[in-house]
Amino acid sequence: MPAAPKKRSNVMQFLLIFLLVYLGSQMIISKFFPAKEAPTGAINISAASSFRLGNSPSVTITNHTATGFLLPSHCPLPPFEVFDVGTPDAPKDPAVVVTGTGLVVACPETLTIAPGAATKVDLTAWKYSYFAKATTYEVRIPQNLLPRTGTGAAHVATARFAMTEPGFFTQIFRTFITRPFLNFLIFIASLTPGHNLGVAIIILTLVVKLALFWPTQRALESQKKMQMLQPKLEELKKRFPDDAKNQQEETMKLWKEHGVNPFGACLPTLIQLPILIGLFYVIRDGSHLEVSRHLIYSFYQNLTWSFGTQFLWWNLLKPDWIIFPVLLVAMQFVQMKMTFAIQKRKSIKEGKTPAASQDTQQKVMQYVFPLMIGVFAFQFPAAVSLYWGVSTLFAIGQQAIVNREHLKV
Repeated sequence: MPAAPKKRSNVMQFLLIFLLVYLGSQMIISKFFPAKEAPTGAINISAASSFRLGNSPSVTITNHTATGFLLPSHCPLPPFEVFDVGTPDAPKDPAVVVTGTGLVVACPETLTIAPGAATKVDLTAWKYSYFAKATTYEVRIPQNLLPRTGTGAAHVATARFAMTEPGFFTQIFRTFITRPFLNFLIFIASLTPGHNLGVAIIILTLVVKLALFWPTQRALESQKKMQMLQPKLEELKKRFPDDAKNQQEETMKLWKEHGVNPFGACLPTLIQLPILIGLFYVIRDGSHLEVSRHLIYSFYQNLTWSFGTQFLWWNLLKPDWIIFPVLLVAMQFVQMKMTFAIQKRKSIKEGKTPAASQDTQQKVMQYVFPLMIGVFAFQFPAAVSLYWGVSTLFAIGQQAIVNREHLKV
């Protein structure tokens, strides 16, 4: 079969499988988890079943009426009535009214929800006051705000969610990754003029990348060796198409002959993955120190300053829609292209054409993945984009070191 029709066939197979999986999952969800019918002409309020202490609870209001719904701000009080009901299946009444003092961020502004629209209401401002206890809470929209039904009575709009203690793995993750990273970020910012968050992010990212340099380098070298051996592995599949045992034995011999450890490319990556994830969340959520009190060490609890969030022409707390998306797409494309550079040069030199599946995979990595990063840049704060940009730039330099060595296997 010619290369071009075969490539189109692989793409069509992928799209068909994706479509079948999507439709099948939707059928299963609709069968076993049917959507609840919302009352016509009512205001509906919903929330996730639980949130961990330290995380920010939120609820979603859906307007099923024909007119706009106004949820006024009652700052410094929350926009809802808050009750401690103890357990999820407790009766609506009696319930303990929750009161609290202190805000960690500014109150949400008065919201107007259009007919048929849904709006998420963030309750971060009261996470350390109204929602600081591990229990089940019920939030209610005050009756005087709800529209009347046809009988003249107002329906009840409530949502329940539990605030739970962090699990074992969450505690481990916070103790050894997110807390040290956030406090190191605070330490760096305390030494910079204006306590600049951007400078602190750059330094922290470089420190972490340098600490992970050798594990990453070994992973890159193993990955490159595996790529270079791919044509030989494809030949083995052709030689033993129906003999899995011989195919496996010859593959092991090939790995041993060229000193390739099949786990060498993934183990270092698995080790550093939690660290990189922790760094991502610290930069995304730790920009507001007020909402990260549960992660700050005691000697930083009473800081008299906050992060300077203006870096060059970026407000690091808001997404950048012009420079970062384009910049990150370009850098990610360069990194992906460099990842497959040696293998491509060798294939051209030997006059070999990569397998269609392998070529499709490379195309996806080179073009789709960078575009995904660009889309994320539109949504995440510029602080996250800055971290990703510095990290990618470092990765490009590290990949260049591997490419210069011209691994021969």
